[in-house]
Amino acid sequence: MTSTAPEQTLHGTAPAPASEVELSIGGMTCASCAARIEKKLNRMDGVTATVNYATEKAKVSFPEGVEVADLIATVEKTGYTAEEPPPPASDTGDGGEAQAAPATDGELLSLRERLYISLVLTVPVVLMAMVPALQFDNWQWLSLTLAAPVVVWGAFPFHKAAWTNLRHGAATMDTLVSIGTLAALGWSVWALFWGHAGMPGMRHGFEFTVSRGDGSSSLYLEAAAGVTTFILAGRYLEARAKRKSGAALRALMELGAKDVAVLRGGKEVRVPVGQLAVGDRFVVRPGEKIATDGTIMEGASAVDASMLTGESVPVDVTVGDAVTGATVNAGGRLVVEATRIGTDTQLARMAKLVEDAQNGKAEVQRLADRISGIFVPVVIFIAVATFGVWLGATGDTVSAFTAAIAVLIIACPCALGLATPTALMVGTGRGAQLGILIKGPEVLESTRRVDTVVLDKTGTVTTGRMTLQDAYVAPGVDKDELLRLAGALEHASEHPIAQAIAVGAIERTGSLPVPENFENVAGLGVQGVVDGHAVLVGRERLLKGWSIALPPELAEAKAAAEAEGRTAVAVAWDGEARGVLTVADAIKETSAEAVAELRSLGLAPVLLTGDNQLVAKSVAKAVGIDEVIAEVLPQDKVDVVKRLQGEGRTVAMVGDGVNDAAALATADLGLAMGTGTDAAIEAGDLTLVRGDLRVAGDAIRLSRRTLATIKGNLFWAFGYNVAALPLAAFGMLNPMIAGAAMAFSSVFVVTNSLRLRSFK
Repeated sequence: MTSTAPEQTLHGTAPAPASEVELSIGGMTCASCAARIEKKLNRMDGVTATVNYATEKAKVSFPEGVEVADLIATVEKTGYTAEEPPPPASDTGDGGEAQAAPATDGELLSLRERLYISLVLTVPVVLMAMVPALQFDNWQWLSLTLAAPVVVWGAFPFHKAAWTNLRHGAATMDTLVSIGTLAALGWSVWALFWGHAGMPGMRHGFEFTVSRGDGSSSLYLEAAAGVTTFILAGRYLEARAKRKSGAALRALMELGAKDVAVLRGGKEVRVPVGQLAVGDRFVVRPGEKIATDGTIMEGASAVDASMLTGESVPVDVTVGDAVTGATVNAGGRLVVEATRIGTDTQLARMAKLVEDAQNGKAEVQRLADRISGIFVPVVIFIAVATFGVWLGATGDTVSAFTAAIAVLIIACPCALGLATPTALMVGTGRGAQLGILIKGPEVLESTRRVDTVVLDKTGTVTTGRMTLQDAYVAPGVDKDELLRLAGALEHASEHPIAQAIAVGAIERTGSLPVPENFENVAGLGVQGVVDGHAVLVGRERLLKGWSIALPPELAEAKAAAEAEGRTAVAVAWDGEARGVLTVADAIKETSAEAVAELRSLGLAPVLLTGDNQLVAKSVAKAVGIDEVIAEVLPQDKVDVVKRLQGEGRTVAMVGDGVNDAAALATADLGLAMGTGTDAAIEAGDLTLVRGDLRVAGDAIRLSRRTLATIKGNLFWAFGYNVAALPLAAFGMLNPMIAGAAMAFSSVFVVTNSLRLRSFK
């Protein structure tokens, strides 16, 4: 599970290469737990760690000389558990990912059991305390009987965590809950057995605020049981939300096929996908999932990649085409040769990108974590101070105690710790479903600042392949006949322009006749006999060699096409010029719409290409781009990005080729088309799995929405604590109301984050 990370330099010296490991952390109950573990790990020499409370994982980079066992030991000394996650199922074939789910389900079931039993016991306790009419003789003893199991057994996870942290000299949210609930129960037990609260006929009023009273007759059983139940409810809803927010990643991992029909000695043998090797040939029948990334060796079909890319239209594939694992064969039988397996497949890489993003932390969350780490001790100090001030000012122990308990309960910093991870998990998971992969939380900050988007032309704005555009015919010539005869001759040539004409002719006229006496005239075109006609297809110079001139209308059409950056091909047969065909790198149908959407997001589009100015301006005009930078060599694309940045612009770059990788890495935000090369995808901050440029706008909108959700969560979490602590300290909150409010703050944060699941 370890890997070598890139070398980094510090103060001009290059340390030994660091290794990375991802640890599963157990026992964390709040953000301050994560902050403590992170702090302890980072104190180790050369170790850099990031601990994520929501995903319960630690990503650790460590130098040579430090072992994974040392990292685990450090975590355990801090009072928590740590282990390396099991290997992925694709490597082992034993469903490693699936094994994680039952453990999570077990935790949920345990929480739910405690919550439901505590709720049943707490409701009558609260009702008797709040409604004096329900207080029969000796009702207080029934309340103790019902409340004690809630505080002792229901809240046991809080007490256990608080004790563990106390042994390690630390205080967390559980410390606040444990102290508060046990103090309330302890006070009530004292009042019942040694005070006046246990007397028959005792009646107890309920108020939402702190009031003065006789300490020996005051009970806090409803507060102790109510706080426990509210916090259990918050924990349960929080755990469910965390599970839901990670559902997209689990669904992504489960997309792959489980077994595959491999060809061994000419026979099909069905084996688990984990046993596939690079070079194996396997059969994919209609309706089956393609087991892994590969190249088609036999057959033709249509592949449905909607579950992976979000693209609803199946893509036609044939021999020589690459296919991606987890996509569905929607047509005929295919024989595929495996080119990537296990963690090298596109599906596994997508899942890894999503998981890495969910494990990361935005800068705003690091601030929240630092605050959470010191928050609990500060709250305990405030609670003690509140007790002292109230006692000194009023001389009323009951009021002082109640206010101090409310402070302890209201201040739990759960919401702060959940603000970023839950939004990030839901946002990245939703992105994966839409074919948008966000590499990390810092990317979100970049999308907010970007004001310029540089679009590589070939493969991004255009399809990246030559396509037949138009056919111009001389008077009296049938267009279909022109395409049929020219296409038949070009079909015998392997030149990209010839193939574009042939494919276009087949699409528009159907099957083509077979030419005779075919000849390729180097640099000029092709000639031959088709259906008894002597046909010439190529440059105008080819026709002139046969003393054939273009009539004025065809010459004009040719000049107009070339002025727009298209390639014009002349066609003649039987001694006369019959037409002109134009070929160009076709603009994607959605590019103009995509550019308009990028403009609506406040981005200024720039077209960047190595093509000549004529072609570049033609494409730019067609899609609505004003700024064009043409005739740029691949190695100079980085300089263009740097120049734009030097002008004070914050630049996003969209590209798909190897020659775009450096520019993608240099830009403030790199968006790599997933249909492009691995080098470009690795260099990008966002990967657009589909080849549709409109996804770039979707990616920026989703990133901005996720960032806005994070900031909204943090604002409400901070605001809640800032507003609630003084209210509790000044005696304006009953402890039970404080517990309900504290639980609501966490529920609000995760619920607000889950709204990202509806992003379209």
